[in-house]
Amino acid sequence: MNLDLSIDILLCVAVLVIASSMFLVKQSFTAIVLFISLGLVITLCWIQLNAIDVAIAEAAIGAGLTGAMLLAAWRKLSTDKSSDKSAEKKHRGDV
Repeated sequence: MNLDLSIDILLCVAVLVIASSMFLVKQSFTAIVLFISLGLVITLCWIQLNAIDVAIAEAAIGAGLTGAMLLAAWRKLSTDKSSDKSAEKKHRGDV
C-alpha cells in the first residue's frame, strides 16, 4: 500500500468520524469546534486532490468565516440566556 492511498484512507476516516461525532454531541460549542475541524480536514482532502484553489476557499469560507459566525452566534445566545436568567431572578426577588 503506497503513501497516497494511506493518506486518502486516513482523511476519509477522519471526515467520517468528525462528521458523525459533530451530530452526536449535546453541547453547541463542541459541535461548532468539530464543524471547524471538519472544514480543516476537508481542506486537507482538497489539497490531496491537488485542488489548491478549492482548498483555499474551503479554509477561508468553510472553516474560517462560517466558523467565526457560528462562534459569534453561540456567544450572543449564551450571553442572552445568562442575562435572561439574571433578569428572572431579579423579577422573582432572588438575590
